[in-house]
Amino acid sequence: MDLGISGLASGFDWKTLVSQLADAERTPQTRLRTEQSKIAQQKNAYDSIKTQMGVLNNRLTTLKDPDLYNSRLTSVSDSAYISATATTASAVGSYSFNVTQLATSSRFTGSSDAGAPISATDDVATLIVSDAKLANTITAGTLTVNGKQITIASTDTLKGVFDKISTATSGAVIGTYSTSADKISLTSSDPIVLGSAGDSSNFFQACKLYNNGAGTITSSSNLGAVKTSSTIANSNLKTAVSDGGSGAGEFKINGVSISFDATTDGITDVLNRINNSAAGVNATYDQVNDCFSLTNKTTGDVGVALEDVTGNFLAATGLSGGSLTRGKNLLYTVNGGGQLVNRSNQISSDSSGISGLTANAIKEGSTTVTVASDSAKIKTAITSFISDYNKVQAMIDAQTSSTTDSTGKVTGGILQNDPDASSIAKSLRSTSFGQISGLSGVFKQISDFGIDTSGTDNSLSLKDSSKLDAALATDVSSVKDFFSNSTKGLAVSLASVVDKIIGDDGSLTSRSKHLTDQSTSIDDQVVELEKRVQDDKDRLTASFIAMESAQAKNTQQLSFLTKNFG
Repeated sequence: MDLGISGLASGFDWKTLVSQLADAERTPQTRLRTEQSKIAQQKNAYDSIKTQMGVLNNRLTTLKDPDLYNSRLTSVSDSAYISATATTASAVGSYSFNVTQLATSSRFTGSSDAGAPISATDDVATLIVSDAKLANTITAGTLTVNGKQITIASTDTLKGVFDKISTATSGAVIGTYSTSADKISLTSSDPIVLGSAGDSSNFFQACKLYNNGAGTITSSSNLGAVKTSSTIANSNLKTAVSDGGSGAGEFKINGVSISFDATTDGITDVLNRINNSAAGVNATYDQVNDCFSLTNKTTGDVGVALEDVTGNFLAATGLSGGSLTRGKNLLYTVNGGGQLVNRSNQISSDSSGISGLTANAIKEGSTTVTVASDSAKIKTAITSFISDYNKVQAMIDAQTSSTTDSTGKVTGGILQNDPDASSIAKSLRSTSFGQISGLSGVFKQISDFGIDTSGTDNSLSLKDSSKLDAALATDVSSVKDFFSNSTKGLAVSLASVVDKIIGDDGSLTSRSKHLTDQSTSIDDQVVELEKRVQDDKDRLTASFIAMESAQAKNTQQLSFLTKNFG
């Protein structure tokens, strides 16, 4: 028989009684949990206020920074000539720039005809046109000479193409190649007409043959070109490149070493290596003029230093025997003064002598740069402060005031009658509206800027924006002193008040910690009280089980006596 079943022997539902007694004993716990819920609400309210005050503190950090009041705006009368920016170090004023010469980059151009001729001899009977080392590969297709269409294949030799031209024109046009000039010539007793709208081969363009109304048409320039995608050894350079025989070739540009391997590196590889180095130049190959060039990445009248160290890369590419096209320096004047010189088109204070002003010359001509105080930025900082100040006060007001519902029931805010919350609101208000003495400027209180209270709450309002605008336009130094004076400035004083409230040792921080400790203490108390409830419950349960046991034993004895003695 399970005597733990309530009333099994006695018929008395003692388990319900024990449960009811335990619930009655938990009444102090219920009161504690109610108190804890209120504490949690208070803590959440204070944490919300603290968070909003943190936002306000960020606004004050901006407002108390002296550099804010030195913020500058630049405007240019004609931005086609110059663009400009100014830092806080720039003085307010107008500066007339006259640019008479823009800065350009120096360019070192290698000797022309860097590529070898397309054929070593005048005999081109074995030179396959698609293999010719031209700037552009000849494509198969049709071409027209004197109205006669000719079809060429990529496997034709150059001599074969000449023969086809001669056959098509009945021997009137004869083609030849000269290795010494590295040019093709087409000759006839009458003017030659090349090409038609239906041509599909680029033979004439690749060979630089263009109509001139005469009976002789010759390639406009040398045909041989450097094949930059091939290895250096097979790139068709007129002068063979040596890397010293070990693949450890080296040359220097502006003192920066560039390595190369004539067997494995291509011309493009070396050009990219130059461009990606600290040499400060852009290296290119001009296939039209068949020459290499180096252009300074920076502007100004400066040269380019070249030196072959191991091997002859610079000499073979014609760079060491080239010529320098000198760059130009920027020439300009400021406010009609003497001529100023700068290597770059970007004019800094080192060049112009105007502290904090950076100008970028775009084209030659005159324009005026005006540097003014950035009043809009300062005004935004002030109005943002007002907005966040009001959010703090509104949050405090919401937590401390009472509300009345539609039935007339009045409900007090969770921080109603809380002295700490009221003290915060009062402290912020008194600091904001108090008169500040000892400032060097003319402004002594915030109302001097048209900022005032509504009269019904602790909020601020920019009631007369014209006062603030006038102050920023005529006396920004006094505005700066009012807000950012290191000892008495309003933003500095308010920041100190805020720190005393939400700083590490601030009143709100301490209050929040105290509420957390209270909540933790209630948890401990509830645990202890519940332990007592469970102890009492276990004791009562044991007593009733003992009663059931005794009752069961009595019932058994009565049954035995009744059975045996009637």
